[in-house]
Amino acid sequence: MAVNFAPVSATCQSLKQVFQNIDAQSCPQSFNFHMHTVYSDGKLQPSVLVDQALAIGLKGFAITDHHSINGYKAACDYLENYRLSGDVPLLWTGVEINANLLGVEVHILGYAFELEHPRMQPYVQRVITSGEDYQAPNVIAAIHAAGGLAVLAHPARYKRSLFDLIPAAAAMGIDGVEAFYAYNNPQPWKPSPRETPQVEHLAVEYGLLTTCGTDTHGLSLLQRI
Repeated sequence: MAVNFAPVSATCQSLKQVFQNIDAQSCPQSFNFHMHTVYSDGKLQPSVLVDQALAIGLKGFAITDHHSINGYKAACDYLENYRLSGDVPLLWTGVEINANLLGVEVHILGYAFELEHPRMQPYVQRVITSGEDYQAPNVIAAIHAAGGLAVLAHPARYKRSLFDLIPAAAAMGIDGVEAFYAYNNPQPWKPSPRETPQVEHLAVEYGLLTTCGTDTHGLSLLQRI
């Protein structure tokens, strides 16, 4: 298997094209853009996560540990073991960042950004930022400066309505919203039937990309916990 180490700009563009075609059936069997490892608050070792991704047959995925890219780095190293064996799913850089939006704490997912870009360094030190770095416009701007895409995670999980948060995030330049999300952790995983159409409608209204992910914290990529 051969790992595709495309330039960040090209990788970002390829991810944007994937997001433009995501639908309710994309996750968790084809794509998964929200997963955690032991490098934040998940239970999976990156190597086990990669093994599961290969067994499922994922076409692409991102590890989005909280304020850390160490799980992503470990997964990249592990994928090298398969370089000569065939094709592997494309693994994009990812991180989940706490931020203030309209006076409430939200999570912003960053994808396909340059790992070593100086603007991203406050957000990959395994601690929640404060001050100006904690404000959503600055988080979004940092991700963009590093060549990445910014996505509002699970917009219906916060203390303020998604009907307030999504328009505000769009005005700040966010690229997308996590539309396909299982809020009540059903088994098998499936996007929540009430919230998903609401988020999709707002995404269309504000010209935002839509993403999907299981938000895995447990031992299976197919469930949240």
